[in-house]
Amino acid sequence: MRLRSTILLTVALALAGCATPSQIPPVEVAPEAPYTLDAGDKLRVTVFGQDGLTNTYAVNASGKIAMPLIGSVEARGRTTESLARAIAAKLRQGYVREPHVAVEVETYRPFFVLGEVTAAGQYAYVNGMTVETAVAIAGGFSPRAYKTYAEVSRVVDGQLVRTSVPLTYPVRPGDTINVIERWL
Repeated sequence: MRLRSTILLTVALALAGCATPSQIPPVEVAPEAPYTLDAGDKLRVTVFGQDGLTNTYAVNASGKIAMPLIGSVEARGRTTESLARAIAAKLRQGYVREPHVAVEVETYRPFFVLGEVTAAGQYAYVNGMTVETAVAIAGGFSPRAYKTYAEVSRVVDGQLVRTSVPLTYPVRPGDTINVIERWL
């Protein structure tokens, strides 16, 4: 069972001029969608009873993994369960009679922190991260940082979405967090 939660976002802070976060009403956003795979993820694919197929595979820049016998399988945009079904379907086409496949993420793609932090850059993702923990990994806020919210860029349904979020907002692999400079 997937844990679903409602997340409150603050929006339009950058456009609000001198408004403070407390003056801008939060906007309710739908629960988080399940994690989808993309380039940079490393997957552990287990084909039960087939040790030659069980291995770690990287999702390449074109969003695919290359497996023995069946060749390339599209991983981008799929959940691990959906990818396991696709691999099993390809294996069923003359290679393995009744394939049982499990896929799990071994290493998530990195996230990025930019702006007013001590050490901007690319960092390894850890489950359960928030914007605040991501900033801590990047060495903390610089003296000029706005310490109430940050901007997060994320690809959603193939579209890049950028929004201002509180520091408690969950980070996902591939996100870009931009800590903005305060004016006063």
